[in-house]
Amino acid sequence: MGKRKKNSAIKRKEVVKSTCQAALRNCPTSPRKMRLVTQMISGMDVKRALDVLKFSSQEASRRMEKLLLSAIANWQSKNEGARIEESNLFVKLVHVDGGRSLKRLRTAPQGRGYRIRKRSNHVTLVLDSKVSEKNETTSK
Repeated sequence: MGKRKKNSAIKRKEVVKSTCQAALRNCPTSPRKMRLVTQMISGMDVKRALDVLKFSSQEASRRMEKLLLSAIANWQSKNEGARIEESNLFVKLVHVDGGRSLKRLRTAPQGRGYRIRKRSNHVTLVLDSKVSEKNETTSK
């Protein structure tokens, strides 16, 4: 393995170590409603994002709060010696995709039936550490 490949492999491992993600699958909330909540916390510091989600009145914010706590726990398991306060974690990326749709019928006048789609979504949340970005810029 060449010197250049070795350096890039080491940098990639550091980036993977600093980032961490959590995923929520088949969440029974429509993607449109979930995107409203994710836009509120995107790019925020983790503590501030938790506060915003805790005091938000939307139902989807409870699920996002739980997902954010899960991502923090994943980060802690990756970086056992590091403290969250010193690492300056922030929400790097929140991605909402449409999930499975349950199709139901609602009775309608004159013997007809209207179709109801009960939508679900998949959410992926990625956390990153600001400390790692500072270390990369100072090492260059």
